[in-house]
Amino acid sequence: MSERRPAPTVGQVVLGRRLQELREAAGLSREEAARALRVAPATVRRMETADVALKVPYVQVLLEAYSVPEAETEAFVSLTEEANRPGWWQRYHDVLPEWFSLYVSLEGAARLIRSYEPHFVPGLLQTEDYARAVLEAGTVGRTTPGAIERHVSLRMARQRLLESEDPPHLWVVMDETVLRRPVSADVAVMSGQLDKLVEFAERDRVTLQICEFASGPHPGTSAPFSLFRFAEPELPDMVVTEYLTGALYLDDRKEVSAHLEVLDHMTTHAASALQTKTILRDVRAGL
Repeated sequence: MSERRPAPTVGQVVLGRRLQELREAAGLSREEAARALRVAPATVRRMETADVALKVPYVQVLLEAYSVPEAETEAFVSLTEEANRPGWWQRYHDVLPEWFSLYVSLEGAARLIRSYEPHFVPGLLQTEDYARAVLEAGTVGRTTPGAIERHVSLRMARQRLLESEDPPHLWVVMDETVLRRPVSADVAVMSGQLDKLVEFAERDRVTLQICEFASGPHPGTSAPFSLFRFAEPELPDMVVTEYLTGALYLDDRKEVSAHLEVLDHMTTHAASALQTKTILRDVRAGL
């Protein structure tokens, strides 16, 4: 039986989808594919949905059953081996929630990340002190000093993505609440965070917008969420919306389109990127 994985990598999600497409193109049902592997049909389903790791021998048998040409089979197997390698974030498995592992993988693979955040500065933009203050407030459930420092270390490691040679475009819409909510009694924590936001707002591949109180309600007030867009045509846009103990990963076209429409509405509703720079500087000066 295939091994159960705590969370798939983006590569496994892409290859699982491709396996399903190849099976359907060959005109085979999951039951017929399962007979070729001598496993239960549920195993084929879990491979296609990336709920289990892709075993190379299984992949080779399936590709042969699907009449995939040898050259394409070799390329697929190479991609499978690469996708099965643990991501750098797996070294934080002791504090990394199971649901969040895929989120970090999506960040690393995306070409565009669009987010709405009503409560806190997004993790990719947090300072060390701000992240520590948020975590000390108990937002992750485990608040031992050691666990908090591991979480802070993970957030800082995620930010290396924005320092890479070819970073994704990060486009964030934040409620004004994010700027007004004190996370620490130490004013220097928030002032340092605002300084960092001003710095990021000047970058070519970072777009920040603030939804001001004065602009009234908007359709995104329900919960924070992020939309990921990828360079690979095999992987559609994906939305991740968080709740108290986990997250939902949505790739249904209608659901993704609804979230995209909300994001588009909010970007026209919010202060422009240029106006946001002024807002950030004004709030910083008022501390």
